[in-house]
Amino acid sequence: MKEFIVAENEDLQSVSQQILEAKKHTLFLLRGDLGAGKTTLSKSLIACLGSTDNVTSPTFSIINEYTGSEHKMYHIDLYRLNTIEEALDIGIEDYLHSGNNCFIEWPDLIKPILPNEHHNLEIHILDDNKRKIIFE
Repeated sequence: MKEFIVAENEDLQSVSQQILEAKKHTLFLLRGDLGAGKTTLSKSLIACLGSTDNVTSPTFSIINEYTGSEHKMYHIDLYRLNTIEEALDIGIEDYLHSGNNCFIEWPDLIKPILPNEHHNLEIHILDDNKRKIIFE
C-alpha cells in the first residue's frame, strides 16, 4: 500500500506515473466522495498511459474508450446504475476481462463479479486543494 498527498495538479502527474510503475493489474477501482477527484485522477492516469484524447467524465455515457500508446483504455463510471443487472446489460464483463486498463468509478455495484486481480485507489479530501490517494 502506498499513500500520496496531492496538493497541485502538477503533483498528480508524478503520482499517476508512480502508480502506473507499481501496477500489477489492469483494473483500477476508484473510490471517494463526490468531488474527491476520481475523474481527475483517471484523466491523469490515462494521459500517463499515452493517450492524447480529450478525456471527459463518463457520468452520462457510463463508459468512455480511449487509445493509448499501446492499448485501448476504458474509463467507467457506475454512479448512475442501480443494479448489477444494468452493468451486465452494458457488457461490463467484456471490459473487465479485456486485458486493457480499466478505471472504474463507483465500483461497489459490481463487487460480486470483479476479478480478484485489481488495484484499489481511494481518494480522500483533506481540504479544498489537497487530496490523499491510497493505492493498493
